[in-house]
Amino acid sequence: MSTTYTSFAVFGGGRVGLPIVEEFARRQVSVVLFSRPGSATKKTVPAGVEIVELDFSDVNKISAALQQRGVQVVLSTIGVAAAVSQNKAIVDAAKLAGVKLFVPAEYGLTTEGQTEGPLGDKREVAGKCSIDYLKATGIPAVQFYNGLFIEFIPWLTGFPEDPKMRVIGKGETPISFTAIIDVAGFVAHVLTTLPSAELGNRIFRIEGERASLKELAKRFNATVEYVDRVQGEMGEVKTVIGVALDSGSGSTGWDVVNKREGTGVDAAGSANLLWPGHQWKTIKEVLNL
Repeated sequence: MSTTYTSFAVFGGGRVGLPIVEEFARRQVSVVLFSRPGSATKKTVPAGVEIVELDFSDVNKISAALQQRGVQVVLSTIGVAAAVSQNKAIVDAAKLAGVKLFVPAEYGLTTEGQTEGPLGDKREVAGKCSIDYLKATGIPAVQFYNGLFIEFIPWLTGFPEDPKMRVIGKGETPISFTAIIDVAGFVAHVLTTLPSAELGNRIFRIEGERASLKELAKRFNATVEYVDRVQGEMGEVKTVIGVALDSGSGSTGWDVVNKREGTGVDAAGSANLLWPGHQWKTIKEVLNL
């Protein structure tokens, strides 16, 4: 008999992890936040949420902590490429602890089927410690694709701090934009309401709003500045993301292999139906435009 999950552990309490913890707590289910030593003092969590400080590379200690708390579902929100060994250790610990479901830290752009280009490199690096590695260990996994976080638009394009919107390519490719709070809410919603049998090895494609960067510039009266690459701090990372968005991978329904939009459950925003009645936040709301 399939039941719903009731016990969760979130690794990493950053910009994505902490909102997810808060959403679990709001739904009054058991959730524990695993944090690196020394970083927990900077976090404020809802009453009743336990914070456990652990070395994310210590498989045995992580496993023991998960078993002690009866954790059924582990969610990693620590950066994959920046912490490959730590994500791998968390997977190993989850396996030892008998965890039933694992959510890897691959929120954002679609990497399914990517073998070339910047996202192919990300998949190659991240996959060894997340999806592909999870498949090898036998732990069922669930992925969430949300496109570009709305909150990252200023960081990537410079707008609205700068009246010009920096765009790589033609800026005409449709992109899925989703607010972090909506991603966190959706994750907590489906993991606590869908039967466990419907969650294993599944991809959820959500979308708060859909538009191209050129459309956004027109909508908000911004001037478009077309560039080949982004200069300055983290310019290389921003360039990689900009190229990926221009290629189509910014859409949560993008089919990399066939280079077209997916249909049915593979369509952008198809999973939105699983959260009936929810009002998804718009770019205008989130950025106060």
